[in-house]
Amino acid sequence: MKNQHDYHRAMKPGKTGSAQDHHTPKMSGAKEHYTMEHDSSHHMGMSGHDHHAMMIADFKKRFFVVLFLTIPIMLLSEMIQHWLHLDIRFTGSTYLLFGLSTIVFFYGGWPFLTGWISEVKAKNPGMMTLIGFAITVAYIYSAAIVFGLKGMDFFWELTTLILIMLLGHWIEMRSVAGASRELELLVQLMPAEAHLVKGDDTIEVKTDTLKAGDLILIKPGEKIAADGIIEEGESYLNESMLTGESTPVKKSTGQDVIAGSVNGNGSLKIKVTHSGADSYLSKVITLVKNAQDAKSNTQLLADKAAKWLTIIALAAGIGTFIFWLTGGRDLAFAMERMVTVIVICCPHALGLAVPLVVAKSTSLSAQHGLLIKNRTAFENARKITTIVFDKTGTLTYGKFEVSKVISLQKDLNEKGIIRLAAALEQRSEHPIATGIIQKIKDLGVTVPVAENFTAITGKGVEAIVEGKKVKVVSPGYLKENSIKLPDGFNSDDTETVVFVIVNNEVVGYIALSDKIRPESKTAIETLKSENIKSILLTGDNNKVAASVSRSLGMDSFIAEVLPHQKLEKIKELQSKGEFVAMTGDGVNDAPALAQADIGIAVGSGSDIAAETAGIVLVNSNPKDIVSLILFGKATYRKMIQNLIWATGYNVVALPLAAGVLYNQGIVLSPAAGAVLMTVSTVVVAINASLLKVKS
Repeated sequence: MKNQHDYHRAMKPGKTGSAQDHHTPKMSGAKEHYTMEHDSSHHMGMSGHDHHAMMIADFKKRFFVVLFLTIPIMLLSEMIQHWLHLDIRFTGSTYLLFGLSTIVFFYGGWPFLTGWISEVKAKNPGMMTLIGFAITVAYIYSAAIVFGLKGMDFFWELTTLILIMLLGHWIEMRSVAGASRELELLVQLMPAEAHLVKGDDTIEVKTDTLKAGDLILIKPGEKIAADGIIEEGESYLNESMLTGESTPVKKSTGQDVIAGSVNGNGSLKIKVTHSGADSYLSKVITLVKNAQDAKSNTQLLADKAAKWLTIIALAAGIGTFIFWLTGGRDLAFAMERMVTVIVICCPHALGLAVPLVVAKSTSLSAQHGLLIKNRTAFENARKITTIVFDKTGTLTYGKFEVSKVISLQKDLNEKGIIRLAAALEQRSEHPIATGIIQKIKDLGVTVPVAENFTAITGKGVEAIVEGKKVKVVSPGYLKENSIKLPDGFNSDDTETVVFVIVNNEVVGYIALSDKIRPESKTAIETLKSENIKSILLTGDNNKVAASVSRSLGMDSFIAEVLPHQKLEKIKELQSKGEFVAMTGDGVNDAPALAQADIGIAVGSGSDIAAETAGIVLVNSNPKDIVSLILFGKATYRKMIQNLIWATGYNVVALPLAAGVLYNQGIVLSPAAGAVLMTVSTVVVAINASLLKVKS
């Protein structure tokens, strides 16, 4: 049976691209100019976090320089003087105003002007095109006034517009950094250095120089530097950042450990099984990066809407300009209306609506052990009407455990029965034997030596233990040898029973079962409350399937199904109009996972299961499946909320900017338009940051 922490096979090396060169998602428009790029070996050279921090610092600096220049520009502007009843005019004051405004235009407006050029070159006009166009029109018109054109400049509008845009971008970039921070945290889980054991010496080496077969020392409290197997020592490891499992996991000799998990108070020597680039953590980071870069249908819809909004903004701006100019208003008024319309229509919030949620949701998921390979599958979680569960290892633990030990003799207690059985079973690899040996370990009982060991083909084992002839056999052996079942014998349909016979007398029996996980019932109840049907699909017999299905309150079960039939059963459900999610953990589930509308590989599964599934769950916990569905729904809700806000704001603000209520005395200035646009963007960013995984 697969170890539920055997993660490394979940993603094949090379399938999802190199773990190097992963970066956060590209945001629309402006984001191309400050897309965060970093190398997975973040300790070498400049990390993406540093690069992004520099970009934020640059916008912050530009903002404060423009803020400092805004005060004299406003005081020198004719309109502001008129409002404040001031008269600050002196020789060359107009040229000073022009000079200061020119500095603001080129220094403060530089990110927008270069962004505009990039968008034009890429033939992909967007937000930067609109801002660049608006500030250039305002600057050229105002400069023409200084040099002789009749009218009133609006240098102060230009300055406040750039000031607010810089502030909006600064705030927004900090939000983008926040959404990407979870991925950055995953990257930082990998320690920069490791203690390599060479004979009796321990030397410090860079983590990325480690290779398979190296022996490394992990001291108490340190992070595990590479995937590996414990050669020496015992400790509790905190794997919460990788698997979402908050309780530290006990690890001892021979067990797997994952790079990035935090060691407890024990010292460990670990044999490295994967180099850094092939480690579980690197693959998760690559997978997260790929999923963040991938565009789902919702993202494509938002991109299309942003593109249309850009076209509408330019058309509406020019239309507004022509309308007011031909309607008898002066050039300055018509120009101001056009600039306001174009600014207010920037598809900034719309461009960020989905990518911010994508960045946040994908990296948050990875921290909770939900690895999204296909974003559309993840967002489609809201459509699921039926979820099909594989039994073993998903709803159950996937391993036999002793559920009861019954002694039929007064002078032999339960420990005595299990002790005799363990003497015979300690050499066997059979799941039943494994269950009995585990029980002995739990009880702390010493196992006697078995002599003359013989297997009874298909029925059990026998040996001499402490001078007695002992057998551990199946019910079939009793039947064949006409041995009467003991009085009061009863067993659950889900149990497997073995009998202990001493000197040809049945002295007791041991019942084992693949125990149902305690979380399974809660998971099924939550699905019911979400109106999602749960169906058990298993190769196990009818009795076991019926019992598990009944005890969990599932809608139905399909038992004794061969691997190729699982695919047919999924098709059958789909033909009835069901939107089916399938969970499975083995090679035999791969065809069904591929056929299902959403394939979820559970417990990391086999290579093929993980490859054909759209989503991989690190743990085999059914609660994670429910978390995934609820988180998928929450993510989609956030996207839609953001899209509604971003488009709704434009529907209301555009007519006001164009001046439809001008005769009622309501008119928006370019600066007011910029404030509204910034507020809209900040609302979208805050809404995305509120996304949480409910477990």
